[in-house]
Amino acid sequence: MRAAVLHTPGGPSNLILENRPIPTPEPGWVLIRIKAFGLNRSEMWTRIGDSPGVTFPRILGIEATGVVASAPGGEFSEGDVVATVVGGMGRQFDGGYAEYTCVPAVNVQKVDKPEGLSWATLGSLPEMVHTAWGALFSSLQLQRGDKLLVRGGSSAVGLAAIAIAADHGAHVVGTTRQEGRAQLLRDSGAKDVIVDDKPEAAIAEEARRRYPDGFDKVLELVGVTTLADSLKLARRNGVVCTCGIVGGKWTMPAFTPALLIPSGVYLTTYSSSSMPFHAEPVNAVARGVLEGRLRIPVKTYRLEEIVEAHVAMDESSAAAKMVVLTE
Repeated sequence: MRAAVLHTPGGPSNLILENRPIPTPEPGWVLIRIKAFGLNRSEMWTRIGDSPGVTFPRILGIEATGVVASAPGGEFSEGDVVATVVGGMGRQFDGGYAEYTCVPAVNVQKVDKPEGLSWATLGSLPEMVHTAWGALFSSLQLQRGDKLLVRGGSSAVGLAAIAIAADHGAHVVGTTRQEGRAQLLRDSGAKDVIVDDKPEAAIAEEARRRYPDGFDKVLELVGVTTLADSLKLARRNGVVCTCGIVGGKWTMPAFTPALLIPSGVYLTTYSSSSMPFHAEPVNAVARGVLEGRLRIPVKTYRLEEIVEAHVAMDESSAAAKMVVLTE
């Protein structure tokens, strides 16, 4: 099989396309013939050596979509359309940057592939929807009519969150650093867009001018670089969920809860790696895309273009969910 292998951490060119033996699954594991896999920013951090505990060489990739080639434990039938996310993929064992991957059966879900739904679209959904859906409905407890701010709205998860939340009846406002991407957010379902281009990463004054009462819910995808500012945007009894690192930093230099979190505002988080993967959110979003209710932009690459894809991810130039097709 062809696989993009990382022998040593570094830049995109460190991903080397090689021929590798097809893995042989043991009972309890599933061999998947990969049709498509999404790219995720966490894989960039692993590529540069910033994911603790990862050993090399390693095939990266925390998600994959395809068909079952073998399931010796009988959990699935050959040919079943499935998706898998996280659970150690691309970190503890080889992941989705290949034509085949072997993963624990508990991390695999059978998913729908209705007629007319491309592998590119289906392959874009698993991790992106797992994160956006979980953050919106598990951590933020989003309700119809909520005013929701999505900080980092032009990221892949941000665009998905905007589309999903708008489809569920929320009034969604998105932020982007580039004014030229404002229409992209509106096309995804945002009612309003705030351009987040100030060097100090502060939009609280402008947001409060437009929405004096604040937001019911805030989805913080930029991360700790804008978290303090985002906490100022929630109304009393509002909720802020941080679950992204678009800003490129994992930690805050100083965290003093009494100074950072306004009284009566609740701060939570969402981690896709700590929550079970379910098929229904993926199926629901896939139906919405087919029916034209949801618009989620996708940019595709071939496996042999994996270096080019990582360059685009490093530069944040895609403005779409990046998906690699294996055929």
